[in-house]
Amino acid sequence: MSEKTTCAVIGGGPAGMVLGLLLARAGVEVTVLEKHADFLRDFRGDTVHPSTMRLLDELGLYERFAALPHSRIRRISFPLGDGRSVTLADFGRLRGQPHPYVAMVPQWDLLNLLAEAGRAEPAFTLRMRHEVTGLLYDSGRVAGVRYRGPDGPGELRADLTVACDGRRSTVREQAGLVPREYPVNLDVWWFRIPTAGPVEPALLPRFGRGRAFAAIPREGYLQIAYLGPKGADARLRRRGIEALRRDVAELMPELSGAVGALASMDDVKHLDVRLDRLRRWHTDGLLCIGDAAHAMSPVGGVGINLAVQDAVAAARLLAAPLRRGRVTGRDLDAVRRRRLLPTAVTQALQRLLHRRLIGPVLQGRSAAPPKALPALLRRLPGLSAVPARLIGVGVLPERAPRFARRGRTAA
Repeated sequence: MSEKTTCAVIGGGPAGMVLGLLLARAGVEVTVLEKHADFLRDFRGDTVHPSTMRLLDELGLYERFAALPHSRIRRISFPLGDGRSVTLADFGRLRGQPHPYVAMVPQWDLLNLLAEAGRAEPAFTLRMRHEVTGLLYDSGRVAGVRYRGPDGPGELRADLTVACDGRRSTVREQAGLVPREYPVNLDVWWFRIPTAGPVEPALLPRFGRGRAFAAIPREGYLQIAYLGPKGADARLRRRGIEALRRDVAELMPELSGAVGALASMDDVKHLDVRLDRLRRWHTDGLLCIGDAAHAMSPVGGVGINLAVQDAVAAARLLAAPLRRGRVTGRDLDAVRRRRLLPTAVTQALQRLLHRRLIGPVLQGRSAAPPKALPALLRRLPGLSAVPARLIGVGVLPERAPRFARRGRTAA
């Protein structure tokens, strides 16, 4: 079976769903292919940043988003060890942002909301359980994809194919686009600890020699990120669940009565942290955005925000060429040129944090962040607006193009 669309979007994550929705609102026929039957994957990035909520506002979707169950993080604080803490990032200091906080929303809820909004557009098609198995070529140009769906194999021809299939992008690999890898000194393990009552709505990082934790408040539980040295997954699992419970109780004694909820190491999910970036984000007929173009570290939780902004920039720059039926290499490279600076700056900051803040802790040389940092923030609390802007808004935030705006912010 062979079909035709104007733009084939591979991957139904935040970047793919936002791009599909925006292009459809521009009148471009777009088909999103998602290999899973639903969006229910645990421990995906669940942060929705102020700039993304502003985008949802411009798209006329914020009220529906705000009705979703979520918690709000208004600051990121470091404990000082004497019962006090210092605020590293205060999102309340963000100027010009209608939603000055980070919303913690299960990603499947956000994706379902975007899918529902997309289905209201005649030009939008979402196909679940459609796994891309290869690329189609026409005279050396990518002309669509082969896929395996519920009814068997098929082909989808497209004027443009956009890879939004994540850091292990099969589409990128098949196109021969090879990213530059940056060294990473940490991995992350995710698990849940139930909470009996309300939790202070702030990120709560804790540090100890050889490990660090970040606790993200959720409805009824804390989502815990355990940061350890790169390549330590096998060693962590050999130590067993009892050792992990002791680690949690040591650095977060207030959870010592709840760590028994960790039944086995099967409850602990490993994230192989990668940091890379494509030199070229496109080949003829194909564009990569989001993690497919630049895998981000989870430090700061900014990967989703960058992916969404990639999608907004791509929709704004490519809608007119797609409507004309001719997308050139220059059009595709315009997306990379627009998004390269914020991507490179953010990755450089993440690498700096890996080396100077997290690395010494994970190597056992330190049990806390540099003392100069909290001292400076106590003396000049207004500085907390700088990391708040880098995390919550980004280096180059994107606004919804006019053709996509709806409701009271459409003007």
